[in-house]
Amino acid sequence: MSGRELDGKVAVVTGGSRGIGLSIAEHLAAAGARVAVVARDGARAAVAAAGLPGEGHAGFGCDVADPAAVDAMVRQVEGDLGSLDILVNNAGVTADNLLMRLSDTEWDRVLDTNLKGTFNTIRAATRGMLRRREGRIINITSVVGITGNKGQANYAASKAGVIGLTKSVARELASRNILCNALAPGYIETDMTAELGETVREALVSQIALGRLGRGDDIASVVRFLAGPGAAYITGQVIVVDGGMVI
Repeated sequence: MSGRELDGKVAVVTGGSRGIGLSIAEHLAAAGARVAVVARDGARAAVAAAGLPGEGHAGFGCDVADPAAVDAMVRQVEGDLGSLDILVNNAGVTADNLLMRLSDTEWDRVLDTNLKGTFNTIRAATRGMLRRREGRIINITSVVGITGNKGQANYAASKAGVIGLTKSVARELASRNILCNALAPGYIETDMTAELGETVREALVSQIALGRLGRGDDIASVVRFLAGPGAAYITGQVIVVDGGMVI
């Protein structure tokens, strides 16, 4: 990578105030992009944006499950930063439960954020991309959306839906030079995995060919590639970044 391959670009990263999202925001900023960090908590988003390398970043509060809020956020990003060239859909929630115990509320909350939220942001962001006849959309799905997982019917369904959405968007918008890809992480070091007991952690690691959990940088570096000039002929793909867990 050139080090400044995204100079002049504006990137939106949803769920960008911590964890994988923050790593993505840092990598895009290091590549020269001005980054709009989006999180449900606007104050947290502003703090995250202020800590990014370079200048011109901003934080925005938005619940991606709310279409009106997403439309307003995209208008503000384009007004404040001048455009929206790269959209990274990372915002996501879990509400794990066994199938027979899974409530309507748990199902709806996960699908509304993870799948409908991704649709909401794509629909809003692509209006400007269509006018400019250029754009990159990168959706963070999960290996669970490919393999399924016990106790995560809602989460797996939402992430599988993101894969289907990615492929449909890629086909529909390719003629306007808008590329859409998905990245499917495996088990990544996050606040959640940090709380796992040692026995559970060892069981997870035993499933991974490389023998370790992933790091935020492992995901963010691939997002940076997909956002840059080297990925100009890649669209509609699902790139699995899991250390060889689901070979």
